[in-house]
Amino acid sequence: MTAAATLEGVTMRFRGHTALTDVTTSVEADTITGLLGRNGAGKTTLMQLLTGHRVPTAGRVQVLGAAPYENDAVLSRLCFIKEGQRYPDHFRVCDAVSAAARLYPQWDQPLADQLLADFDLPRKRPIKKLSRGMNSAVGIVLGLASRAPVTLLDEPYLGLDAVARQLFYDRLLADYAEHPRTIVLSTHLIEEISDLLEHVLLIDRGRILLDADAETLRGSAVTVTGPARQVATFGSAHDLLTTESLAGQSRALVRVRTATGHQEAIALGLSVESSSLQQLVVGMSLSAGRNTHVPTDRNVLQGAPR
Repeated sequence: MTAAATLEGVTMRFRGHTALTDVTTSVEADTITGLLGRNGAGKTTLMQLLTGHRVPTAGRVQVLGAAPYENDAVLSRLCFIKEGQRYPDHFRVCDAVSAAARLYPQWDQPLADQLLADFDLPRKRPIKKLSRGMNSAVGIVLGLASRAPVTLLDEPYLGLDAVARQLFYDRLLADYAEHPRTIVLSTHLIEEISDLLEHVLLIDRGRILLDADAETLRGSAVTVTGPARQVATFGSAHDLLTTESLAGQSRALVRVRTATGHQEAIALGLSVESSSLQQLVVGMSLSAGRNTHVPTDRNVLQGAPR
């Protein structure tokens, strides 16, 4: 597959604080990539680098084949909707839409009109007087209607209720199916968006923990229950992420190394349950806090289909 964006050995420091450390990864073209991680993990910093808002302290960033910083040819093909997107104080909803229509060459006005109606947004109301959820909805309208070849959405759903969030997911998936493009979605609501994702990047403390296609990840983690010794044996052969023990019995979240992992657990007399993407992400983040090295997808799932 072709990469829409690449980072090679990227480190980003801010006055003694290191936000990203030696990050090397790529974002595949025409995929929906989930950028996951805890608060302060480095997600927003990575997005700022991809959209030319910052220059890395070290390493190289390329988007659509060139460095994005002060590069109009690249930036005109990017759309970045930030958490708590800010607008000029006098801007009404219709002003933001009109400005975006002039800014993005592939802007789709009928789609914008439909989304404004879907989210019941008052076109003439000043954005600064909107609720947090309505403000987020304005960002969603701009992000989707821009039809930018590379679209980055940083926590775009803040303040939206469950119905509005589902509407966002449905509209995103429907428009992406008709007009494929590269979408990077930073989110904490992993369970809600897991079915949308085609690729996952998990960042923790400025380092990449996971870089894998979502389909592979969905089958890579299991929860096993049984005698503590057998659970420990199984965990030692794979990647034991979390474990709880009581009265000689254990329950553990394990990321399996091999395609036969489920059968190995059953052969040891363990009960096996499939684990969700959210459980895997939480487990790996917790494990990373305890260990100095957590294997990434490139060495744990070496040879797995991508």
